[in-house]
Amino acid sequence: MTTRTTPTIVRFNAAFMLPGFDAPQPAGEYRVDLDEEPLEGASRTAWRRVATFIHLPAISAKGSTQQLVPIEPASLEAALDKDRRQP
Repeated sequence: MTTRTTPTIVRFNAAFMLPGFDAPQPAGEYRVDLDEEPLEGASRTAWRRVATFIHLPAISAKGSTQQLVPIEPASLEAALDKDRRQP
């Protein structure tokens, strides 16, 4: 089955935590990948999200070690909303 990955960049202005993280992550920009597969039987091309991953550490962090961590989209949205409400 064909899948596609759509990358996006999210920005946190303050340190944040997501479920399953061992420690808070620092503020910064993070790449998030949305993995999707086509819906079968659709008369038009339609895609369904099957996984969401965040790249750790932040894009601006020094170092060559990168980690791809699965996350729940709702948890990411909640963390971004919380970050936006902070003074």
